[in-house]
Amino acid sequence: MEIRRTDTHRWEIRRAATTAELIAAEHLFDAAAREEWAERFLAAPGHLMLIAYVDGFPAGMVSGIEMLHPDKGTEMCLYELSVDEGHRRRGIGRALTEALATEARARGCYDMWVGVDTDNAAALATYAAAGARRDGVFAMLTWGFA
Repeated sequence: MEIRRTDTHRWEIRRAATTAELIAAEHLFDAAAREEWAERFLAAPGHLMLIAYVDGFPAGMVSGIEMLHPDKGTEMCLYELSVDEGHRRRGIGRALTEALATEARARGCYDMWVGVDTDNAAALATYAAAGARRDGVFAMLTWGFA
């Protein structure tokens, strides 16, 4: 997608296309990737993951899911953003967010949204730097089925 250079590193953002890419980036996830879930993720329409590589190392990822509704059209949910601790504060999170927004526009999405904890200052700053704005108060309710 794009290649950037800093004084000491070359990095690029690419769309994940194989389960091997997802498994190689599992250190960016909350838990180990499962091959069968990785396959389902890649095969599911509207699901995508962009990975930022620094000198070939998967240093960050963002996942997005298209959501379609009969009266609204399609919007992009920024499902998860993660940057390896050793590569933070270099603009990778912002670049991944901007790349997902570019992809959402190209797919005809009318907007993109993310749910974020109100005390997550790093995430809020990253999303604001990438052009997001607060859209009121957000409460997230969950049902656990495990």
